[in-house]
Amino acid sequence: MTARQRAQDLLDFIDASPSPWHAIAEIERRLQAFGFQRLQENATWLLDSGGRYYVVRDDSSIVLFVLGRKPVTETGFKILGAHTDSPGLRVKPCPVLNSDKLQRLAVEVYGGPILATFTDRDLSLAGRIAYQNDDGGIASRLLRFEQPLLRLPNLAIHMNRAVNEDGLKLNKQTELAAILSASAEQQLPADYLHRLLERASGIEAERILSWELNIYDTQKGVFWGSDQEFYADSQLDNLASCHAGLTALLEESTLNSNSTLVCAFFDHEEVGSESCKGAAGSFLPDVLQRIALSTDPSQDAHQRALANSFMISADMAHAYQPNYPSAYEPGHKIIVNQGPVIKINANHRYASECLSEARFIHYCKQAGVPYQKYAHRGDLPCGSTIGPIASAKLGIRTVDVGNPMWAMHSIRESAGVHDHHFMTQALNCFFRGE
Repeated sequence: MTARQRAQDLLDFIDASPSPWHAIAEIERRLQAFGFQRLQENATWLLDSGGRYYVVRDDSSIVLFVLGRKPVTETGFKILGAHTDSPGLRVKPCPVLNSDKLQRLAVEVYGGPILATFTDRDLSLAGRIAYQNDDGGIASRLLRFEQPLLRLPNLAIHMNRAVNEDGLKLNKQTELAAILSASAEQQLPADYLHRLLERASGIEAERILSWELNIYDTQKGVFWGSDQEFYADSQLDNLASCHAGLTALLEESTLNSNSTLVCAFFDHEEVGSESCKGAAGSFLPDVLQRIALSTDPSQDAHQRALANSFMISADMAHAYQPNYPSAYEPGHKIIVNQGPVIKINANHRYASECLSEARFIHYCKQAGVPYQKYAHRGDLPCGSTIGPIASAKLGIRTVDVGNPMWAMHSIRESAGVHDHHFMTQALNCFFRGE
């Protein structure tokens, strides 16, 4: 597959995934095409050597694995970690505001988005609803409005004369309610939203009990640049890393491995990972322990497997933007389309250290791809990833890597076509290596 084809597949993947719940559904669809079997956490697992399996927790986190042909206590786990969520806006529980002959939707900020980028765009809603099924139980269903449904109009410059000098600042409580429709005065606000959800889901409004909905940009991903060497879309942070890891694993030569291969894609990274399905929760440790015990009933099988394991935490990296040279650490200006980035921080905001760094460099050299190293400017707060969290919880040597991108946490991010190809090749070498 060429770099352009691989990047197009990424854009298709993102466009099919307007929410973390949709992202897991798309991953599951791709896994089933390769013969992966879904396991339930409340059932007994009978695992076969060479078997392909996956586990989903609460619809937005997934651990998929290929059981190696050699004992996991001997080979350890090869783990690729990433996250399915992106910063943005989430709908409040009682969101409809009916005033001034307009219906608006109240939202809450999720994570750390660049709020100004959500203005003047064709926005809509996606997520999941919970409803009462025919048996009286609780079920869930994905929901997506395909058409533009919402808009957050900017204030005219005549009323905000300093916007170009001071930047666009939006109050999180009073200035983020998105316009939904002309006022429907004959309906109560709650009834209006329920009817809207009924129309999109096919579930009677009276049976819809709750929802988790985020705002998404309906504009699809595109290539840009004089040679179309860049691409733009929403949620590159971090669906691009999920796609690279998934693509690297789903090659027939990789799937017939002696080692046990794992991809763990978590929700809630953007808000700290402290949840039952986040990287700080029990999901990945639970799955790894069950894998180890299924192949070796020894009391210390799990610990021996972890001691031989290695993890790559893949999350996007800050590309150098030449209009803002003072924002970057001198000597660490990473360039788009110049290869994957190893992220390093002395205060362990990233999990990389000397030996794990060297190991990823080895994979890049095996794959014949370039690599770069990143350190954050010393007088700016440094972000973090699932790397330090999962590494500390499991005791596994870990490296933090990612591809260069512009406008991280914008609703419209950009990155390089060649970098995505490079990262996929490096991760493929990681999975294939003995």
